[in-house]
Amino acid sequence: MTTYSPKASEITRAWHVIDAEDLVLGRLCTETARLLRGKHKPTFSPNMDSGDFVIVTNCERIVVTGKKLDTVFYHRHSQYPGGLHSRSMREQMERFPDRVIYEAVKGMMPKTRLGRAQMTKLRVYAGPDHPHAAQQPKTLEFGE
Repeated sequence: MTTYSPKASEITRAWHVIDAEDLVLGRLCTETARLLRGKHKPTFSPNMDSGDFVIVTNCERIVVTGKKLDTVFYHRHSQYPGGLHSRSMREQMERFPDRVIYEAVKGMMPKTRLGRAQMTKLRVYAGPDHPHAAQQPKTLEFGE
């Protein structure tokens, strides 16, 4: 019996919409990363990009458990001396709630060229609306 290896021409990509309202951050991001990598498909191959497109809406209404709002920090550096800027998760959620989900999903993806290519299929929006209605995305329901 030979091992099946999918070809790039055989891969079909679907669009999924996830409403992040009242969902726990980590559980939402693991499901999103699973869809982006294509692990939900029987033809999953770890060396190919066979994942689907994922749209996350209402990201300002996620639930964060524990004390993470005050203990988790997001850092960025301007590449100049003294250019380190840090922001707590609470401040980040007030200013850029989409970046919280994007960074959490990015941390769950492979740190390779393939992982970066798979991250381009993620779209995160703070509100309930998104401009991808033409792709006819399917609403994905999952809960606690």
